[in-house]
Order: sequence, then structure tokens, then C-alpha cells
Amino acid sequence: MKEKIFNFIDNNASLAVEMETELSRRPAVSPDSGGEGELAKCEFLEGWLKKQGLTELERFDAPDARAKGGVRPNLIATIPGEKDDKRLWIMSHLDVVPPGELGLWESDPWTVVQKNDGPLGARLVGRGVEDNQQGTVSSVIGALALVRQNIKPAHTVKLLFVADEEMGSFFGIGWLIDNHGDLFRKDDMALVPDGGDKEGASIEVAEKNLVWARFVTRGLQAHGSRPDLGANAFLAASDLALRLHEELSQKFSDHDPLFTPDYSTFQPTKKEANVPNINTIPGEDVFCMDMRILPRYPAALVLVEIDRIKGEIEKKHRVNVSYTTPQRIESKPTAVDSPLIKLLSAQIKEVYHIDAKPIGIGGGTVAAYLRNRDIDSAVWYRAADTAHQPNEYVRIADILGDAKVMALLMMAER
Repeated sequence: MKEKIFNFIDNNASLAVEMETELSRRPAVSPDSGGEGELAKCEFLEGWLKKQGLTELERFDAPDARAKGGVRPNLIATIPGEKDDKRLWIMSHLDVVPPGELGLWESDPWTVVQKNDGPLGARLVGRGVEDNQQGTVSSVIGALALVRQNIKPAHTVKLLFVADEEMGSFFGIGWLIDNHGDLFRKDDMALVPDGGDKEGASIEVAEKNLVWARFVTRGLQAHGSRPDLGANAFLAASDLALRLHEELSQKFSDHDPLFTPDYSTFQPTKKEANVPNINTIPGEDVFCMDMRILPRYPAALVLVEIDRIKGEIEKKHRVNVSYTTPQRIESKPTAVDSPLIKLLSAQIKEVYHIDAKPIGIGGGTVAAYLRNRDIDSAVWYRAADTAHQPNEYVRIADILGDAKVMALLMMAER
């Protein structure tokens, strides 16, 4: 059975190239980045899947008046299994980032070019070919290896192609869970092929809690020679940023070797302009912080400490401080010894002959939405790691190898 599946995948590299080429030909850039959204790409994919034999399809369109057709589409392809309990989801995303500076590209970003040069082997160059069309194509080729040969997966498989991953998932998995949460069951498991390393040895099972904060400090503007008549908002903000960095790091000081770095981070980042001239004491100042917090610390605990420090700064500098949290995302981890991680590790070993290890990351992925519904989820693929770069590329061997891993995962009994 395994040999039959692998032979199908190896003999259909041209199908993978065709799919990558057609997907990139239909830019799916968010309206937030000046694009039309994912509709054209999703409509092509829907029709193409039907022609290939994946006919059990459902569309869930999130309304967005800014996008083409007024919607942000989410598509599900179902492959019925021997059992319908403990379903396997494989979730990739339709949207891509803009190409950036065109002068840095060696070819048209939206026209896939195949290259066979150098030690990398055959590869495809174009915007989106890795992020996240590699995951999309691998999951489809893996599913077709079963469907086209009348092989039923052990459990029902759901291929989920979501919108809006690059800009926050408000019209993608976030919208699906809020509006169609009954699609997902607690005993399901999910693979998100949207992160990894060049060997395929890293299985992401946990994410740090993410809090972005924007602080506005309001004091009293004055002449630079008379600070006694003002309240220096910049000085107060600087004191606040330093105290937040130092005291939050000390308060939430645990280490976890699953992550790199293995501790929580509290970093001042963006600084907005205040007064335009040197000899004015600023009456208002704005800065931002990026906080990546080990999952053992709820974000609410961090905000309590922020409020305490903020109050002390207000008294010390005679200012008012307010803040907002443009992003606040918390995610439950997937246990490293869960059935999903054991099964996935075994299939990676079978295909790539390596021992993959679970890791945690500081960034956020769409897997967090499923983990927070108690669905064990893993983020994995074998990545060239060229996402968002000019001349983004994917190795054809990785598309096919990942398709084999996914097909074996579909066949695995649990």
C-alpha cells in the first residue's frame, strides 16, 4: 500500500508544478495590502479539485466589502474515511504577501519559473510557492494519491484552505471558529504545513503568548529651558519602557527549553515622533512593545503588572499613561507525547529518515485557534525558508516528500 501511494506521488510531479503555477497566477493579496483578496484563487482551486476527483467541497465565505466579490472565501475538501471520528485536518492558507520591490526579483513574481540549477535540485520560483502553496499542493497531492487509487483513509480527512492568514485571520480561521465552530470536534487533530526547517526536523507544538501594546504618555509641553513648567512625556515614556522591560523580565522569569529563546521577552520596539524641534519639552509621547510570553503565564497576569508599573510612573512624572493591545493571542500547547505528535514523527521518519523533535516558537500561527478548542495541532513542513523574500522558491522534492508524509498520516490508525 505504501509503495503504491509513493509511486503515485513520485509520478505526479507535473501535477504539483501545474497546481503551483496556476495558484501563483492568481494573486491572493489581502485588501489590507492593496489586493483583491482570495476569491479568484479559491474559485480556481475549487474547480481544479473537482476535475481531479475531490468532489466533496464546501465554501464558507466571510463578508468583506473591500475584497473582490465582497467575500473572503474559506474552502473545505472532505475525503471520507473508514471512520468519521478523530478526523484529521490539514490547514493551509490561500492568501500571500505582496511581492515587495520588483527590482529584486529575477522574474515576474506571479509567473512560476522552474529552475534545475545547483545543489538545490528542481525548484519553483514565484510569490507564494512556499508560503503557503507548498502546504496546499502537498496536502492535495497526498489526498489524490488515495482518492485516485480508491484507497480510503483510516479516518475522515478535511483539507482546509483558509483566507487572511497573513493579516490576522479575522476573515479566515478566526471567522470560521466564531461562525461555524461546530465544524471542529474535540477529538480531531490538525496539521498546519506552514512552518519548519530545511531538514523537516522541527515539529512546532507550542507558541508563546503574544501581546502587542501601544503606550500613550501625556504630560505638559514646555520650553526646553523650563522643564519645571512642564511634564516631560518622553522622559516618562522612557522610564516606563525601561521598567517594563526589566521588571516584567524579572517577574516572569521561568525558562522552558522547548523555546528559543527559552524565556519570556518584553521588548520596546516602535517609537513614534513627538515634537519636531529640539528645544521643546514634549507633552505627548508614543511607543510600542512586543511581548512574547511563555504559555505558563496568562496574559492577564502580565497586564496586572503593567498596570502597577504604569500607576507608579504616572505619580512619579505627573503624567497620564494609557495603552491599547493591538494584538493579544494566547495558545494552549499540544502535548509532546500526544498521539498526533507520535504519528507525525513516525511518518517523517519513514519518508525523510530523520528524528523530528517538538519545539516551541515565539511567533503566532493559525494552529493557536484550534489548540484553544482543545484540538491537538502541529505546525510542520520541510521548508526552504524563503517565505516573504524576493525570488521565493520551493523545492519540488519537498512538495512530494511532504505529500508522502501527509498521505501516511491520513492512513494512520489511532
